[in-house]
Amino acid sequence: MNEPETPVLDAAVLEELAASVGGDGEFVVDLIETYLDDTEGQFAAIEAAVAADDPAALVRPAHTLKSSSATLGAKRLAERARALEIAGRSERIDDGARIDAEQLAQDWREARTALQEWMTRSDAS
Repeated sequence: MNEPETPVLDAAVLEELAASVGGDGEFVVDLIETYLDDTEGQFAAIEAAVAADDPAALVRPAHTLKSSSATLGAKRLAERARALEIAGRSERIDDGARIDAEQLAQDWREARTALQEWMTRSDAS
C-alpha cells in the first residue's frame, strides 16, 4: 500500500497553504494544532470500527482523516486513511484493512513529529 518513497510530510503543501492565506504562518500553525488535537478522535473511531468489524462506521473517520491529512501534506497518513476509507466503502474489513489500521498509528506518530518540526522551523523564521 505505502510505497517507501511516499513522504511522511510534503512541506510544499504547507508552504502553498501559507501562501494562500497571505503568508499567515500563524494561521497555518493554528490549523496544524487543531488537526493534531482532532485526529485522536478519528483514530479512536477507526480503531472501534475495525474492532467491531463495522465497515460502515469506518468510512467517516477514515475519510475525515484522509482529507485533513492531505490538506496539511501528511501524505503517508492520508494514503493509509484512504485505503481504510475504501475498505469501509467496500463494506468489508479484511486482513489488509486490519493491517492498515495497525500501521496507522506509526504513520500518525511520524506525521505528528514532522508537523511539530515544521511548526518549530516556521516559528524560527
